[in-house]
Amino acid sequence: MAGSEPVTSPDQHKPGYRKAGQIGAVLSALALLTMLCGNHEGRVEDIFLIAGAALLLLIVIGDVVLRRNGLRS
Repeated sequence: MAGSEPVTSPDQHKPGYRKAGQIGAVLSALALLTMLCGNHEGRVEDIFLIAGAALLLLIVIGDVVLRRNGLRS
């Protein structure tokens, strides 16, 4: 056995672009919310746009909270 060191692949040690992903998710959520001002008549589209934007923002907020608490590396 290798001891208590976990087995990882070399790709897992590459630095990621976490900040860029978070900024991209926030900008995508804002783009979804700007689509509310359109020429559609039904409210079903609004529900899906708001739900999609809220899901993106929840993922970003959850990632920030987990990293701040040290639960994600």
